[in-house]
Amino acid sequence: MRATTAVACLLIAAAGPAAAQSVGEKTGVNSLIGVSPSTQDFVTQAAISDLFEIQTSELALERADEPTKAFARKMIEDHRKISDEMKMILQSGKVQAEVPKALDSSHQSKLDTLKGLTGPDFTKQYHDDQVRGHKNAADLYKRYAEGGDNAELKAFATKNKPHIDEHLKMAQELDKK
Repeated sequence: MRATTAVACLLIAAAGPAAAQSVGEKTGVNSLIGVSPSTQDFVTQAAISDLFEIQTSELALERADEPTKAFARKMIEDHRKISDEMKMILQSGKVQAEVPKALDSSHQSKLDTLKGLTGPDFTKQYHDDQVRGHKNAADLYKRYAEGGDNAELKAFATKNKPHIDEHLKMAQELDKK
């Protein structure tokens, strides 16, 4: 089974970016080989990332220490702005993609885990989720900004990538405290 999976990954990588895009973002293959996500994959993953940031940060406002709450307020404000901006681009008709209205099962599972935690356990998990989530988002935005197939969305990714990078830096610094 392992050999089959390894061979499949190698064939996808060897086939080039066009074939690798069809694999989708969920498998991690696109990120692993540095291939730009498809427009729909970018929209889906960026929207889910924003939803996750907002929902977990709202929870942090109820359960975390003051430095974490300050970070959470910034995440809610910034990710709502980013999400609203992407929705406006999609509503303009220049991008043909659908925005998911709920978290995928992976992110929902992480949110459910977080909901079951309190105190230092909650804070530690929230910090870890923020660092990991922003690393993934920074990679997603970078790959789409560099190789995406829609000019409007590429401009959006390019514009917002520095904000995601700043969030990652803030999350890493918060995690050190």
